[in-house]
Amino acid sequence: MSVYDRLETLGIELPAVATPAAAYVMYVQTGNLVFLSGHISKKNGAVWAGQLGKELDTAEGHAAARAAAVDLLATLQAATGGNLNRVKRIVKVLSLVNSSPDFTEHHLVTNGASELLAEVFGEKGAHARSAFGVAQLPLGAAVEVELIAEIE
Repeated sequence: MSVYDRLETLGIELPAVATPAAAYVMYVQTGNLVFLSGHISKKNGAVWAGQLGKELDTAEGHAAARAAAVDLLATLQAATGGNLNRVKRIVKVLSLVNSSPDFTEHHLVTNGASELLAEVFGEKGAHARSAFGVAQLPLGAAVEVELIAEIE
């Protein structure tokens, strides 16, 4: 099954690629590796803001991370020349979780992104990962996720 068949089965339509909000580019390719800039969580086209452990619970954070991963897929599609089937492997995911000092479920929030990548890419979606709690993110976003992919 192709990546696009999986996206269709999941009911996911990739959005337009976001434009940078500051002095950076959305992705850089070096050799066969593509480095995607961090994508903040969005809901209904607006920033999905809030602090985990204060305004948002783990399930909401999980959904916010999944939403960020959908946006990452749109950028990755642009980086592959419009063909996600060129992805050889998702190599690494880094997740920043806007969280209160006592929140300890960053790994469960980040699963929202990791699980989506596995659903879309199968074994090629298995990746190394880091998840960090931070005091704040741009625009008050709940989650920011970046990734590194290897392409053919």
